[in-house]
Amino acid sequence: MPSEFDLIARYFTRPTRSTGVVQLGVGDDCALIAPPANESLAVSTDMLVEGRHFLPDADPESLGHKALAVNLSDLAAMGARPLGFSLALALPSADETWLASFARGLFALADTEQIELIGGDTTRGPLTICITVFGSVPIDQALRRDGARANDDIWVSGSLGDARLGLDILMRQRKLSASDSAIALQRLHRPSPRLSLGLALRGVASAAIDISDGLIGDLGHILQRSSVGATVGADVLPIGSALRSQDQQTQYEFALTGGDDYELCFCAPPSQRDSVLTAAQSAGVLVTCIGQISEASGLRVLDGAGKPLNLRLRSFDHFSNP
Repeated sequence: MPSEFDLIARYFTRPTRSTGVVQLGVGDDCALIAPPANESLAVSTDMLVEGRHFLPDADPESLGHKALAVNLSDLAAMGARPLGFSLALALPSADETWLASFARGLFALADTEQIELIGGDTTRGPLTICITVFGSVPIDQALRRDGARANDDIWVSGSLGDARLGLDILMRQRKLSASDSAIALQRLHRPSPRLSLGLALRGVASAAIDISDGLIGDLGHILQRSSVGATVGADVLPIGSALRSQDQQTQYEFALTGGDDYELCFCAPPSQRDSVLTAAQSAGVLVTCIGQISEASGLRVLDGAGKPLNLRLRSFDHFSNP
């Protein structure tokens, strides 16, 4: 059976690109990274646990992609450019077929987004994947949650709810056509971090967050940090193409509270509408204005007639949800 160090060398050690940012990668006690001059270091950590974030029979290649994608999404929400990442991996056994597939998915996305694996750790235990990403953003240009102001527009990128629909398919709670199932499962297993959009929104957006636990909950974090309220129109939500096959209540529920979308929710003054659309076009991502920030506290969701939506809505929480 290969040792811990054999596994690291075989599946997770690659030559470091000569970018000047990563000065020392895998193979030493610490990695060395040097952010560009006059830039802040952006750091984020996410953990994926078998049975909580993914099923035991999850495809390892897709899991490698998603483990990195969810962390890159955090960099996108801050308008940060990726520099490097570390990987801590607990494995129940040294399954080399699983590791090869996981590494393939991980590095395919890493190569696409030009980010280096710079270190980490492996141990025996219940399957757990923990990635820490490092990025950089010019000083005072980071997109934060505390900058939303009254009358700002509220925008979301891409579409919402298909990933939540994919979870229902996996749990055999809902049956869809083959084409809709493929779309929903792709959205669940292989999210696209909106890094290009985050970079393009520097100096345009007043606040931003990525949608990981559901729009209602994640937008709520912006409102809390910015001490503002908001009104959202349910009829203008960008419903995912697979989700459109479901009844309206399911569309609203999944778009508003479904997790794993990894789209960006951001705010910007009305004067920046043209700039928002230009940023989205440059990033190749559709964006939709779904509401406005208000001075009054709280979040109101209105139907097409302007009446409060009568749905019991709550986003995902690891310690509240079963």
